[in-house]
Amino acid sequence: MKSIKIKNYNVYASNLEDLGIDEKKRIVINTINAHSYIVAKNDSKFEQALIKSDVLLPDGEGIVLMAQNNHNQKIKKIAGADIHEHLLKISEQKRLNCFYIGSSQETLDLIKDKLTKKYPSITFGFFSPPFKSSFSKEDNEQMVSKINAFQPHVVFVGMTAPKQEKWVFDNKEKINTNVICSIGAVFDFIAETKKRAPKWIIKIKLEWLYRSFTAWRLTKRYLYSTPLFLIEVYKQKFFSKSN
Repeated sequence: MKSIKIKNYNVYASNLEDLGIDEKKRIVINTINAHSYIVAKNDSKFEQALIKSDVLLPDGEGIVLMAQNNHNQKIKKIAGADIHEHLLKISEQKRLNCFYIGSSQETLDLIKDKLTKKYPSITFGFFSPPFKSSFSKEDNEQMVSKINAFQPHVVFVGMTAPKQEKWVFDNKEKINTNVICSIGAVFDFIAETKKRAPKWIIKIKLEWLYRSFTAWRLTKRYLYSTPLFLIEVYKQKFFSKSN
């Protein structure tokens, strides 16, 4: 698998089709975008979780811009929804077990209803953890126990960033699986409690703008992180030229 070094991060630079499921080892898949890049600058555990990813996908046009502008590397955006669909297609072919942890029970029930019809050869498992900002030792033990009892090949984690990446970072060694993949808002896209941008908007690279109109929380996020990220892009460009 090809990757490029963007600051401290090894960002995936191969095609999505090159990613498979090796049933003899465990990998952690995370995503990085402009917002998570900025947040990680002030959150050392989140930064470490991203750095220690086995696969770190460029889930944002900002990261694609940084790769091309600062490193002269052309890479493609791979969103959480893309890796989720890719892993499900492989799991359907191989008749694997997939486990979803995160979100509400209502959302998980909707996911179950939709995915069991679309992927009849996959065995699905689900668990809705307590809704709180941080988990107790007992919470973590229960969550890991629920996953391991199901014996999944793939675990999808949907707790929003950076909570999900830090939880995986703290607990990955205890989880018996082949792939742990943090996909956040994708849980809502699958359940259709929130809609992903239309394909034509994704194609013209404005999915971030579409999402910013769907919730004030996301609007504030983009207003905060986008200018800081662009400053980071051009600051790195300037210093690399100076050196």
